[in-house]
Amino acid sequence: MATPVGEDSWVSFVDSQLREAADLEARINIVETFRRAERAEPGSLKVWMAYCEYFWSLYTDCQPGSDAGWSPEDQQMGREIFSLDAALTLWQQGYEAVQYRLADSHELWNRWVSLELELLARTARTENENGIRRITQLFKNRLRVPHATWETTSQMFSSFLSEYSRQAYESEMAAVTRDARDAKRIFALRDPFEMRLRQATRAGDVDAARAVLDEYLHWEIKHLKDYKNKRDLIANWHICLALFARALTGLVASDEDTWLNFVVFISTAHSDQRYDRTKLPPNLLPRMLDVLQRAVHHVPWSGPVWARYILAAEETGLSFGEIERIKHAATSNPQLDRDGMTSVLDMYAAWCGYLKRKAMNPTATEEDVDVAEVGLPSALEDVKHWGKRRYGDAYQGDPNFRLEKILIQFLTEKKDDIESARAVWEQLANITLYANSYDFWLHWYLWEMVVFTASKNKTRSPTPMTLSQGLRVPSSATRVFARALKVRTLDWPERIMEVYLQHCNDYELAETLREAQDTIYKTRKGVAKRREREAAQAAAAQPQYVVASREHAMVDAPDVQAADDEASPGSKRKRESSPGEGGAGNNKRSRSEPAPVEGAEVKRDRENTSVFVSNLPSTATITKLKQFFKDYGHVNNIELQKKDTEAIALVEFRSPEDARSALIREGKYFDEQAVHVTAATDCTLWVTNYPPEADEDYIRNLFKECGEIHSVRFPSLKYGATRRFCYVTFRDRPSAAAATKLDGRSLGGKCKLSAKLSDPGMKQQRHGAQVEGRELHVTNLPRTTTEDGLSTLFSKAGEVASVRIMRDMSGRCRGSGWVVMETKEAVEEALQTLDKVVLDNHAINVVLSTPVGQKTTVTSRGVNSAGTPEVDSPAQPQSMSPAPTSAGPAQADIAARTTAVLGLPDTMNDARVRALVAPAGSIVKLTLHPQHGGAIVEFADAASVGKAGLVIDGTEVDGGKKLRIGTVAELFREQAEKRIDRVDQDPPKQKKTAAELMPPPPVVRRMPVLGRGGAKRGLGFVGGVRKEANGTGTGTGPEGAGAGAPAGGGKSNADFKKMFLGSK
Repeated sequence: MATPVGEDSWVSFVDSQLREAADLEARINIVETFRRAERAEPGSLKVWMAYCEYFWSLYTDCQPGSDAGWSPEDQQMGREIFSLDAALTLWQQGYEAVQYRLADSHELWNRWVSLELELLARTARTENENGIRRITQLFKNRLRVPHATWETTSQMFSSFLSEYSRQAYESEMAAVTRDARDAKRIFALRDPFEMRLRQATRAGDVDAARAVLDEYLHWEIKHLKDYKNKRDLIANWHICLALFARALTGLVASDEDTWLNFVVFISTAHSDQRYDRTKLPPNLLPRMLDVLQRAVHHVPWSGPVWARYILAAEETGLSFGEIERIKHAATSNPQLDRDGMTSVLDMYAAWCGYLKRKAMNPTATEEDVDVAEVGLPSALEDVKHWGKRRYGDAYQGDPNFRLEKILIQFLTEKKDDIESARAVWEQLANITLYANSYDFWLHWYLWEMVVFTASKNKTRSPTPMTLSQGLRVPSSATRVFARALKVRTLDWPERIMEVYLQHCNDYELAETLREAQDTIYKTRKGVAKRREREAAQAAAAQPQYVVASREHAMVDAPDVQAADDEASPGSKRKRESSPGEGGAGNNKRSRSEPAPVEGAEVKRDRENTSVFVSNLPSTATITKLKQFFKDYGHVNNIELQKKDTEAIALVEFRSPEDARSALIREGKYFDEQAVHVTAATDCTLWVTNYPPEADEDYIRNLFKECGEIHSVRFPSLKYGATRRFCYVTFRDRPSAAAATKLDGRSLGGKCKLSAKLSDPGMKQQRHGAQVEGRELHVTNLPRTTTEDGLSTLFSKAGEVASVRIMRDMSGRCRGSGWVVMETKEAVEEALQTLDKVVLDNHAINVVLSTPVGQKTTVTSRGVNSAGTPEVDSPAQPQSMSPAPTSAGPAQADIAARTTAVLGLPDTMNDARVRALVAPAGSIVKLTLHPQHGGAIVEFADAASVGKAGLVIDGTEVDGGKKLRIGTVAELFREQAEKRIDRVDQDPPKQKKTAAELMPPPPVVRRMPVLGRGGAKRGLGFVGGVRKEANGTGTGTGPEGAGAGAPAGGGKSNADFKKMFLGSK
């Protein structure tokens, strides 16, 4: 029988053996099987519980007086093998293996301690002192370990002390409470994750549980590495290992990504230990080989795991035979090619890399070289046969030709067999997969140049070279380019032509350079025609594309675009008035002013016109980058992100052709660093169906395991307040491809994530019941109408798919609803037979539902603590009767409870605003106005308005934008921010005020008046002071007032002067 995999398989395997165990030898074999199981699943609670319970049953069955049916000989021998000490020791080993499983380790602990207490109860009072001390110490140790049932364990200890050690009760409980502070603090940090895991598990939502567990593992690893938590290093390490054990023996036991995450985690810990970057004791680190052996049993289809297993065996120093057995175990595994040839190639690349390194080692023996000389071609043949067997003639090889490059390096550097290595290149060039790849030809060219450079350094003939012989040139490298340009289906001939011309300029003779220029000229003309044909074919095929996998509009999905609770896609309604709204905010747009339609501007194709520029120096600027690419295309925008010593930029060009031209700058120097320029195509995801309150941090955390995220871009809500999607740009294609695997993941509630590769040219047409003409809008319904009643009525016309009725705050029908029929024929029948039908004295109106335009505002209402919708007034519900009543709240009352949040970014939706404002008090209604950069909030009481000012004023959101509280009138005087995400356009100029538009006043020069006597006076000269009879100083100014005397009888300048002189 094959070796079981997973804790459930092991337990089932042992159960099957238990049914056949009839003698002592069979029972001993079962114990050995359990030992194998706990080594295969070392942190499995199920395995340890089953193991300990079985061993304990053996202990009890072999005791005198047992009715288990053992023979006397078996009982006597069993008492020696399955002794009490052995049983209790096994319980302790099991507890130590699972004690840091925070959520469920109490199951084994409670069972163990209950057995200890039973034994203590059966012991004589004179002999139980040791038992009391032992159990007391067990409780103390347990209470120092973080776990979910700490309070229950503490209560058990309290009961134990009350019965067996009452005199030491207070001192022991005080000491335990003091010593357990760290344990409780450590668990409190993880309690939110544990709670979410319990909720998802109880709800049976496997996807949600996996998502929480993945987030939990990421947090645990990050928390462990944080230097601020170094005092809890040992506990955090044990908890992290236990969490991986819970994951890899339970919910994600067969998840390749989780296993790779664990392998990398342990590998990094070993590296940190080797270079003294951690204080962890070496004995706490699991052996890499043990971890990888478990991994290949759980995910035998994973090529990366097999590759790491071979590498770890080589690093550990296993013999060739042992490593070869690992390779044979991988190739004999029928699941290795489950997901295609990728895993097969990964494993063989690791095996060939091992053979090459072993042969090229300076201490390698002739046998090592012979093994590599035979093994490398043999591996190539094995992969070829494997691919042919799976795909037939369609298989052409590894796109990255990894095994061939290993063989070429071995032949070139170790065997010095250049011709055999060149023959491998020649064979690859005859395969269409490689012949169409510019990357293949560049690799071949670089190899030829390395060979040429090495041959130049060899001893030359003593005979001097004559002029007729010419210069020594790399003709083999030149022939590579000439051959490449003959391939009409080459994916990037422009790059080959550029390097070809540069090569001939640097190394070749004039005749060869001229021939190269001729070839490039003719080739360019052919490439231009080919690009035109491709563009025409793409334009013709675009309308016929099936874009089910890239949904940019989902009419039927209410969680893509959260509609207002009081509106329907098939109805029109007046915009709700807001308190204080009026004036300019309510003015209609003039006829000459165009409607703010977002699609009016030319559609930008960021996904196909951008490149990443990495390895930039930290001194890089946008201006320097524009200069760097000025000759290669028009730059629309540059997103520059800087780290400590380097920077990376996402450069957007005007057209895809410009972006392809920019790739020529690959390897060129920017200041003193050679930069890397890569295409950003297929690096951006269009993401929707996430929770409404999600912000950039949430999105980044959602995709954090997929790869490095460059940016997250949310759309402006000024042209559609209910939009809920964003664009996530990754640094490379593999990361974006990995992120698309999250498509369809449940995020809790009704949110089922949609993550597709973004393509602006493939926007899907709207679809759904309304677009298909299957939705009916029904009005003038009675107030007592229910969904079931309306469905029954319309079922007379055909099968009803769904019914929706608009309800007021009290839950009664508002007089309108929508009915979706299964077929168009049923719709036609309903329009003919049910329109104007009298229902409870109401002649209902039935019309075909029609779509409405994008909403520029959105209103959401709050709910009270009971979970029911709040009414407009906290004191008395607002009447929903059509006739006006006096029961509703007064406008002054509403105005007192209403405030406005100003300075909101136009990408911030109402759910995020609600979450921001909620701490101030209960919200009755929130209306978002992206056109004015703010929101109107009506609270349940006026006191909450004041609290909102304390909560909101100065709060920074989305990159430092500060919010503030104001009035509703101030909100409608505000204008939303105008963002310019382009570097080729000037920012919008601020409109000048009326005062700034006025011309400056003329300069007035006052000439002195002639004929006036007196001394000359300058600026700041104070008039003379004369003494009056009363001794006070009086100025010489008009009416006796001092020149410097202020109005109102204050002190004059003379008085201050007198005070100053008197103080000296």
